[in-house]
Amino acid sequence: MGFLDKAKAKLTQTVDQHGEKIAEGIDKAGRAVNERTGGKHAAKIDQATGKARDALDKLDGKDDDIPPADPAR
Repeated sequence: MGFLDKAKAKLTQTVDQHGEKIAEGIDKAGRAVNERTGGKHAAKIDQATGKARDALDKLDGKDDDIPPADPAR
């Protein structure tokens, strides 16, 4: 098992254990950027945070670690 394989396994394990906290962090970062830009780029920010959530969620081949984004945010 190479370095990258070990890193992916560790990252997958972390996402499995802490998916909700990671999702909260992604959302918090998106809100902060949205506030700083005055909402000018809200659609792009939502798209980027969605892609980040999806990428982390599919890391282990399953779509179950990160809860869906809260539309009320």
